[in-house]
Amino acid sequence: MDSPAITLLLKAASQGDAQAGERVLERLYAELRRLARQRLHQAGEPTALNPTALVHESWLRLHQAGELDFADRGRFLAYAAKVMHSIVIDQIRARLAQRRGGDLEQVTFNTAVADLPAQGEDQVLRVHEALEELAALDERLAQVVEMRYFGGLLESEIATALGVTERTVQRDWQKARLFLAQALRH
Repeated sequence: MDSPAITLLLKAASQGDAQAGERVLERLYAELRRLARQRLHQAGEPTALNPTALVHESWLRLHQAGELDFADRGRFLAYAAKVMHSIVIDQIRARLAQRRGGDLEQVTFNTAVADLPAQGEDQVLRVHEALEELAALDERLAQVVEMRYFGGLLESEIATALGVTERTVQRDWQKARLFLAQALRH
């Protein structure tokens, strides 16, 4: 079908004519599948979509957004390609998030505090004094202990707050635990 006829169908579809929208899809389906194959090929890694599914998902997004008012066939295809690209990117992001446990609820599980015996006032005072001693030696180590043990912050949150890397926070935590264990034995 030539461009002027498709332009007329696009105009009718933008004004709410559902049959015109379906006819646009029928007439441009082969070109839309070609665009979909290109977008999926450009993505590199396989996605959960195939060209047919990508065409249909793109059409749904275009139709739901009411984005069928285009000056001509070329502009429609350019916009459809952009929509397909965003769908592929969304799929890739979702897959990467899934790999990183994105669908799982993040829970901090630290039973060390629960395993400690009930602390009397003198034990609390000893921990406080040991922490002050640590702060005198290395302020950042004491801050890591305060943020992690007392504040319940994650290593990434501590790293951001202190302006260091997570690996530095991990090393600081290990050093601080060793120091406090020694200090509390005496």
